[in-house]
Amino acid sequence: MNYPTRISTSGLTIYDRVRDDDSLFMPISDLENLLKRNLMGLNLDYPLRTRSKVLKSRICEILGYPVPKSFAKSHPRFPGQDFDTYIQKSDNLQIWNEEISPARRYVVIRVNEESSVTAVRVVTGEVLARLDTTGTLTKKYQAKSRAPVVNSELVTRSDSYGLVEKVRAFAKTPRTGVEHANFERFLPIVELFEKLSTLSGTRISDPGLDQERNRGGALHEAVCLALGMMARCDTGTCPDVVEQLLEIKLQTSPTIDLGLVSPDDESPLDDMPGIRHSDVRYAVFYGASDGERVQLQHLVLCAGKDFFKYFQRFEGKVLNAKLQIPLPADFFA
Repeated sequence: MNYPTRISTSGLTIYDRVRDDDSLFMPISDLENLLKRNLMGLNLDYPLRTRSKVLKSRICEILGYPVPKSFAKSHPRFPGQDFDTYIQKSDNLQIWNEEISPARRYVVIRVNEESSVTAVRVVTGEVLARLDTTGTLTKKYQAKSRAPVVNSELVTRSDSYGLVEKVRAFAKTPRTGVEHANFERFLPIVELFEKLSTLSGTRISDPGLDQERNRGGALHEAVCLALGMMARCDTGTCPDVVEQLLEIKLQTSPTIDLGLVSPDDESPLDDMPGIRHSDVRYAVFYGASDGERVQLQHLVLCAGKDFFKYFQRFEGKVLNAKLQIPLPADFFA
């Protein structure tokens, strides 16, 4: 059965939350494709409150949920599938009195001058935060080791129960959001540590501390080579090496920038049912730079769930305010 049929026969409402590994929870790519197919051309030329109700009612029908007599002021508006909706006639996305949640899904709907739907995009809060050009939207999570790192160390000795089997099963049921990933060779964390430890002593290019993206790209290439993989472009989303659920960090200074999602976050990963951010493996490489090359010295590898057993968390939070995010010209492309 497809998602709307399963949801319809479940008897659940949009306010009944389901686990991310439940057969009723739609991965972000499926949600986007379904809404895109069924919302295109919908006329929303109504006063604001009526427009909101018309849209939410139509989405309920599309997803297989009963349309409530009245919509509760919940956060998010669709708790059952963990998403909010925004109707955009302009390129300035405004979020009022609401924190951006990195893992929450945001359904952004483009309408034309006649208020008809012309495009639909579903993204996570993490993606929206990267579009903020003012620097006022977020504070990123940061951490540092509790003691000086003088040896390589495997902090997590085994992955979460059933993780290896779950991830390898994705090879038999490819998903839209990760269609290029080869999960057949997914390694248990002990084997991953063995392969990555061979990078000790490796020298990679150092374009400078202000070129973090390029520094990370050189490490990404070295990691893929050590794992016998073809290096792919780092998209800037977590995890860096999706085939191994691996997030990689290069440290020539103590402070680790973790981005918008805390490693121990229990929220689901996009398009990977049953897998959580806390299942991601973090490879933190410590090295020394001579200004031109970084020599990798030590590796600390752990699952996100154990990250703060080894590292000390700095304070980090998402700011709450009226948020205005300029959408790029190719956002709906």
